[in-house]
Amino acid sequence: MNYRSLGTTTIKVSEISLGCWTMGGLNWVNGVPNGWANVDEKEITEAINYAIDCGVNHFDTADVYGNGRSERMLARILGKRTNDVIIATKVGHFPGTAEHAYDPLHIRHQCEQSLKNLSRNHIDLYYFHHGDFGKSDYYLDDAIAIMYRLKEEGKIRAVGQSAYSNEDFLRVVPKVKPDVLQSSASAMDDHYIADGSPVRKLLEEKKMSFVAFGPLGQGLLLGKYSKSHPPKFEPGDHRAGTPRFSQENLTKLEPRLERLKGKFGGQTGQLARAALQYLLHYKIVGAVIPGFRNLAQVKVNLTAADSPLTDEEFEFIRKVFESKQ
Repeated sequence: MNYRSLGTTTIKVSEISLGCWTMGGLNWVNGVPNGWANVDEKEITEAINYAIDCGVNHFDTADVYGNGRSERMLARILGKRTNDVIIATKVGHFPGTAEHAYDPLHIRHQCEQSLKNLSRNHIDLYYFHHGDFGKSDYYLDDAIAIMYRLKEEGKIRAVGQSAYSNEDFLRVVPKVKPDVLQSSASAMDDHYIADGSPVRKLLEEKKMSFVAFGPLGQGLLLGKYSKSHPPKFEPGDHRAGTPRFSQENLTKLEPRLERLKGKFGGQTGQLARAALQYLLHYKIVGAVIPGFRNLAQVKVNLTAADSPLTDEEFEFIRKVFESKQ
């Protein structure tokens, strides 16, 4: 397993790490589904133990994943190993009883709760989970102040900023001064880290790293779904009704996947290598954090470890998704 430093910090993480969103199970926040179909803790345990044995040392979770369930499950599974790994968690999507999730008192409360959930005395990487700091960024300055106070107190080691638009990143990063940015990225859409993009320029100027969630397109890049039988998801699963799983999108994706299979092979592990190593070809990427729900999925993800793409292979994938056919 290869490792990369996060920004200018001393934190080194496995290039292929694990995203723990699925571990929260089905969930709703303020009536909006934001979870996944339920997972089995025994299967998750097997998967995490295998990952650690293979060198994975970085687990990414959040307070909102199952409203603490993911954090607590991760702590149970890790047991005495909890301080032997790098754990990232986030605040911002679970408001609790606060008017806004970035109210500074709420941030402190959630940090303390996450520490308890994780059975730790510090969080390695603590993210603002999104870029909405209220109308006219009402909570931004106070949220930043409490975040850095928590760092001074030793409760967190590094600050991260997650967001879902160029505008949010460009607006808040100069004030937040994070070590790491996180957002979705895959071969289907790598606009945050592509050469010449505004966020890429920001990453380089501020010497930050990028952590990519959804690097497999939630399974789309593995050919898991067919245009003939678009998937149906349970209520409470955030994927239900999303356009990326529609028959129309799957129809557009299929010929691109066929080109990848022709180049890299049709086995799931071969497609995983193409997808994960495509992002890791960007040196600004600190880690990819594919989700998982069982041992088989982690084994597939880790087939990509220590097998980087050549420049030619990278360009092939880039052109597959750049083209209209």
